[in-house]
Amino acid sequence: MARPTAFATSRPQGRRSAAVYDRILDVATTLFAQRGFSGVSMRDIAAEAGLSNQGSLYNHFPSKRALYEAVLARRVQELSQLMVVPQSVEDVDANISRLVDYLARRPYTARLIQRAAIDDGRYLGKAIFRVLRPFTAQAWRALEQVNLSLWENEELIHLAVGIYNLIFGYFANLELMQGLRIREPLSPEAVERQRRFLKRAIHLLLDIKEEPHSPPDQQR
Repeated sequence: MARPTAFATSRPQGRRSAAVYDRILDVATTLFAQRGFSGVSMRDIAAEAGLSNQGSLYNHFPSKRALYEAVLARRVQELSQLMVVPQSVEDVDANISRLVDYLARRPYTARLIQRAAIDDGRYLGKAIFRVLRPFTAQAWRALEQVNLSLWENEELIHLAVGIYNLIFGYFANLELMQGLRIREPLSPEAVERQRRFLKRAIHLLLDIKEEPHSPPDQQR
């Protein structure tokens, strides 16, 4: 498992302060995912979190940039802890399932990371990729343990990006999914279809051979 980032250790110890801290991060995650770094003010976050004034917000985070990085670091840490270095096909499938379950519960996480990498890099530069590094490093370690014989070395980064987009792209673009006639992309049925698709697609990309299932009368 990846080690926690420095930002994740700043959560207050007191129950009430910790609850306020978590509420601020939850609200900021949603707003930053919706509008990006430049489209959200500290006043917006304080109001949405139900704080009486911005001063309460600054008690926890000294600046908007510090809050943004803490939001990213929290989600990256959670994602990193979901993945294990696979030793079997079952481990690969378990990694996929855990990521799908997490993103189905917290779809704004996928959009937050997408915005951070594409839009907000203009404002935060290399800090974005420093915060994302624990997750990308854990994902790369997982990828190195599976069969990559179909791919040339220079193609591996494209493979990694492709798998990332397969998993995260669905949840980062829910409106697009609805436009493509997936009426309720977060319904249990739709999420389960996406899970099955991801497992089949990633098995093909990694040349994972699934054992054929014998008919019931041959399994006795």
